[in-house]
Amino acid sequence: MVERHRTRKEGAVALAAAATGLLLCAAGCSGGGAASDDARAAEEPVEVLHGAAGELVRAGTSKVRTSMEMATGGTRVTIRGEGVYDFGDRLGRLKVLLPQDPAGTDGHRPITELLAPGALYMKNRGAGVPADKWVRVDTATLSDGNLVTGGATDPFAAAELLLGARRVTYVGRTSVAGTAVRHYRGTADLAVAARDASRHNRAVLRAAAEGFATAAVPFDVYLDEQGRIRKVRHRFGFVNGQREDAVAVSSTTLLYDFGAAVHVRLPAERDIYAGRIAE
Repeated sequence: MVERHRTRKEGAVALAAAATGLLLCAAGCSGGGAASDDARAAEEPVEVLHGAAGELVRAGTSKVRTSMEMATGGTRVTIRGEGVYDFGDRLGRLKVLLPQDPAGTDGHRPITELLAPGALYMKNRGAGVPADKWVRVDTATLSDGNLVTGGATDPFAAAELLLGARRVTYVGRTSVAGTAVRHYRGTADLAVAARDASRHNRAVLRAAAEGFATAAVPFDVYLDEQGRIRKVRHRFGFVNGQREDAVAVSSTTLLYDFGAAVHVRLPAERDIYAGRIAE
């Protein structure tokens, strides 16, 4: 087994599994500084967002909450996740909760997902996979680059998608989970993001640019005082090669508790299931 430790942190999950601050100045902080920061936020929003992924790397690690809402044909389901992520090593661990089935019965076990450069590992993937085995997926081979497939968007891929931001508006100040932030809204181009992304995310974002209904991805993102992403929401049109109509996907990632301890142990080859996976 390969263990990674830091102290600073499939096809698509089908519809229904079938189917976070800019700290506002307190007393004694000059209004001029805040005004200057707001001016840059308004005048250079693209440059600000292009630096967001780098700020996460400098932060090291964080805790993560995710929410992915899928809607098609009048049906809407939400998949939720929670875990930790190491932005330096590009390693993460999430526990993903599938929605209830149409009868209202919550019979799905949580899926444990390990995120690694170029790979997604899943445990409790589904029928046909032994309970002690992992399923490994090469994310560059997925039509969405694993922005949707795992039921949660890889946090660093979500950040690097902002490298494709070209039309951005500074909305203003607000707060996320009690943390003061600046809110930006815009559209990112997946192909441009793929060109400028780090080595491991280039293939991932390129695959998404080719596999989604459109390479243009609307987003809302909220940055704190250090320029770190606290919350980002992307809206995708996911085709998956099986539907005439795209599935509308809204993927939200919340980042908090920067510097949290992250322990991610990647499975050994003997623990990876190589057999057929039931759909």
